[in-house]
Amino acid sequence: MRRKECLAMILAGGQGSRLGVLTKSLAKPAVPFGGKYRLIDFTLSNCYNSGFDTVGVLTQYQPLELHSYIGIGSSWDLDRNDGGVYILPPFVQQNGGEWYKGTANAIWQNAGFIDQFRPTYLLVLSGDHIYKMDYSYMVDFHKQTEADATIAVLEVAWPEASRFGIMNTDKDNRIVEFEEKPSQPKNNLASMGVYVFNWEVLRWYLAEDERNKASAHDFGKNVIPLMLQSGRKMMAYAFDGYWKDVGTLESLWEANMDLLSDKPKLDLYTPDWPIYSVNLQAAPQLISPTAKLSRSMVSLGCFVLGEVENSVLFSGIYVGEGAFIKDSVILPGAKICAGAHVERAVVGQQAVIEAGSRIGDGNKREITVVAERITVPENSVIPGGTVVE
Repeated sequence: MRRKECLAMILAGGQGSRLGVLTKSLAKPAVPFGGKYRLIDFTLSNCYNSGFDTVGVLTQYQPLELHSYIGIGSSWDLDRNDGGVYILPPFVQQNGGEWYKGTANAIWQNAGFIDQFRPTYLLVLSGDHIYKMDYSYMVDFHKQTEADATIAVLEVAWPEASRFGIMNTDKDNRIVEFEEKPSQPKNNLASMGVYVFNWEVLRWYLAEDERNKASAHDFGKNVIPLMLQSGRKMMAYAFDGYWKDVGTLESLWEANMDLLSDKPKLDLYTPDWPIYSVNLQAAPQLISPTAKLSRSMVSLGCFVLGEVENSVLFSGIYVGEGAFIKDSVILPGAKICAGAHVERAVVGQQAVIEAGSRIGDGNKREITVVAERITVPENSVIPGGTVVE
């Protein structure tokens, strides 16, 4: 193998249980987003745009569709002779095999793969976050500060800080304390789950963590605190762009709605940092004379006869005459029949909302409570005349 100064490893094996029915048979990184993308498109595109051409993707839960989607990485121009995308599920070794026990254990089980490239640095990423980031700047910062580990951080709203791993730093941005989901956080610098490590240093700590039978084998819970306790130089790299961990149905809905503003914080239309995805083989959209569209994304293969307002329609959606969709996310292949009303909802793939049904309550204006949005499971049929509020 040709030596790589920095190798990227994407953790993409998560179940995403808080996304409920959307991840019942699908790995979280493969969840559709933004009309034509999957969550993992953002991390893979960031890798390519940042100049990292060798990427390992660690998969585990319901991986088949994700494996098929990534393929050899050609959609992200990562199918190169001197680089490429490597799918890395758990495998049986000479002394047996086991599932990945945690994020740190997943990297440890692939230490042999990493060693083939003899990297100086290892870039560890999550495959289910939505953001644009040039990782090369972070790696340069890591080198300049001569750190053993660098963690990307983002200022989050104070009420949200207790949901994240929080980095307490000194005036030079050196991390002096790490708190995993503290009930009373000392600051609001949240870990983004983006790490740069000196590989040989990390390798030693992964081996130490593996010997600890009481460990959860997780970066945030175990490896990072262990490195801090032993005095390793760990730096915080500040990121000030859009970043979203779509770990819940609420956050997935919000992130899709964010794309519809006049000046979206996450701009998908800038040519200097494109987000790549697998091209759909679908017919163009058909918008009939009876249709009304406003502030909406409508993907390929959609057939729209009704009214769509402030919504995201993925590929192959049918909207019948007299149907009304507002403030909703309609996933691929769903059918909204004539006269159906869908508001503030996430409708799963291939779901059918039959004629005259009503999903959601337009009289409720709050948009921050999950209970006020209805999730229709994929492949389900909502009988005609049904009211779900």
